[in-house]
Amino acid sequence: MKSPYVGDLVPNEIVTAQFLVISKEIRQKKTGEPYLSLQFSDRTGEIEAKMWDNVAEVMDSFDRDDFVRVKGLAQLYQNRSQFTVHRLRRIEEHEVELADYFPCASRDPEEMFAELQGIIENLQNDHLRALLRAVFSDAQLAAQYKTAPAAKSIHHACRGGLLEHVLSLCHLCRLTASHYKHIDIDLLLTGAILHDIGKVEELQYTRSFSYSAPGQLLGHIVIGLRMVDAKLDTFPDFPPKLRMLIEHMILSHHGILEYGSPKVPLFLEALLLHHLDNLDSKMESMRVAIARDATDNDFTGWIAPLERVVLKKDHFLNEQHAPTSAPVPVPVEPMQTPVREPRPAMPTLFGEKLQAVLGERK
Repeated sequence: MKSPYVGDLVPNEIVTAQFLVISKEIRQKKTGEPYLSLQFSDRTGEIEAKMWDNVAEVMDSFDRDDFVRVKGLAQLYQNRSQFTVHRLRRIEEHEVELADYFPCASRDPEEMFAELQGIIENLQNDHLRALLRAVFSDAQLAAQYKTAPAAKSIHHACRGGLLEHVLSLCHLCRLTASHYKHIDIDLLLTGAILHDIGKVEELQYTRSFSYSAPGQLLGHIVIGLRMVDAKLDTFPDFPPKLRMLIEHMILSHHGILEYGSPKVPLFLEALLLHHLDNLDSKMESMRVAIARDATDNDFTGWIAPLERVVLKKDHFLNEQHAPTSAPVPVPVEPMQTPVREPRPAMPTLFGEKLQAVLGERK
């Protein structure tokens, strides 16, 4: 078993460890010499890394998605974990256990997929049940759906994360539908199961998570709509208006135009799907932010997707720790206004006439 993991790194300790490289940039110091800006990961998380010395010897020996063995110093820099690399060498895939490097959902994917199929079989609407059966009878799509993450980094960013997110969403659908009695639960569940289906092609997740060419050019909403429409075309008797509602739920699940939704939700189930999807993603983002923060502070660092720092409640309530305040954002120096040469004085007569005109306009 690999050791240590990212989650085990202790600040100010020199360690030798193995990681997956998920990003690599060759940058330049002020002296003109190269340095490496890296991102390492394993199944417990990610860490930024820098290599400052002897870079020319190794910078062409490995690339993104390679495994490397490194020796270096774990540190805290601006309240964030960082690893300073002293030595690095690429290692082959046969030297590692792949399961150590890829974050996975907490549940077995086959178990989760069986639960999903049970939800589908319990739908009362024959048209919706038949559609979902047909979608997941595609063996290749089913395999992708079991493996795909729900996002590149924001929430459920792990193998099986998409399926984990969808099942969580289905539970929320049932809870809220029991309160809002006028909700069509079959339609709501169908929207939950299909809303992110385009992510199986939007993202690449063989090793590190990144966007595919279709993901960059089209995005998961368009990809998902195409996938569902292709399957719907095989059902000539599918009610056209019901089809339009499913399409609208896929198109509007991001909620507002600024977040990439081509349409805003225009009926009850579409609106509820958007808010439940947003709720589940934000709750998971906050949970992960707390779990991955290695500092002895009450607050995490700035979490960009949430646009805030997060209180580590259990740490905050633990009386053994002295309370710490939220990190203060580093002030940005204002841009200096360029000094302009004074303009030549206007001729006296012209200046007097101009002042007179301006005075009349006041």
